[in-house]
Amino acid sequence: MEKILVSSCLMGAPVRYDGRAKTLENQLLATWRAEGRLVTLCPEMAAGLPTPRPPVEIAPGADAETVLGGRAGVYDKDGLDWTGEFALGAQLAVDLVLEQQCRFALLTDGSPSCGSTFVYSGHFDGQRQPGEGLVAHRLRKMGVSVFAPDQLRELADAVEEAENTAS
Repeated sequence: MEKILVSSCLMGAPVRYDGRAKTLENQLLATWRAEGRLVTLCPEMAAGLPTPRPPVEIAPGADAETVLGGRAGVYDKDGLDWTGEFALGAQLAVDLVLEQQCRFALLTDGSPSCGSTFVYSGHFDGQRQPGEGLVAHRLRKMGVSVFAPDQLRELADAVEEAENTAS
């Protein structure tokens, strides 16, 4: 059975920066949960960050790779550096994926950790830009297939294909 790493906020945990969840109601998720294939994680909470916490964004013009390479950072709107905590959260996600042998991930989009198709501009202006968060980047680099909530059908197809290939 293929296991899937899922952002905790998508499963109803109030762990987002604003203290809320971003619950994704879907029969597939309910089935997968009942089957025991979901592995949930909030990388920020795992790294010891509080809820609520200030919103943070990857520095303007930077991306996950430059942050993880030490050439850029993750900051709140007052300029406080949260890079270490976000890098730790990404490492903890990698560790959990390896431990649980997850080959798939369903991550909250837009987050500087979990964003898989977009992140915010770094100017705290609400503007989205194509990109990925630190967790999504690290997982993809290790061969994990990462999906956003609006790609749930594609995730289901990929899981099914992997299980059919393994049979």
